[in-house]
Amino acid sequence: MRLLIMGPPGAGKGTQAVFIAKHFGIPHVSTGDLFRANLAQNTPLGQEAKKFMDAGEYVPDSVTNGMVRDRLKEADAKVGFLLDGYPRTVAQVLELDGMLSGKNLDKVIVLTADTDEVVGRLLNRAQEQGRADDTEDVIRDRKSTRLNSSHTDISRMPSS
Repeated sequence: MRLLIMGPPGAGKGTQAVFIAKHFGIPHVSTGDLFRANLAQNTPLGQEAKKFMDAGEYVPDSVTNGMVRDRLKEADAKVGFLLDGYPRTVAQVLELDGMLSGKNLDKVIVLTADTDEVVGRLLNRAQEQGRADDTEDVIRDRKSTRLNSSHTDISRMPSS
């Protein structure tokens, strides 16, 4: 089963993805986890991502695509996977289409959440993780920017 879960930060994608992946016996492929693993293992893609992250910039699609491509080639992902946090841009959608080699996603799960609820969750997460830079204004600005510029158009998802 090839699944994708989408939604804004704080909507509960990661929480739900753990349960869904376990239910179907497929790996939960989170871009956040991929970034952390590549950084911890000091891979070439991790080193490239670190340059952008250290500068406070978004990691380019080419780096993220490479991490996802490598992960989907692993043996446990051959039977299926649940993508979480990818794709986020139209360019990533097109890249995923190529990675799937003509196969379709079985389902796309879209989570929605009230903005104030999401902001509250992210503020709690920031406090728990010691993220002093994640203030309410920053979170609301990030959410607004994302909705206006980089949120993936669901209609562009790979299909037959």
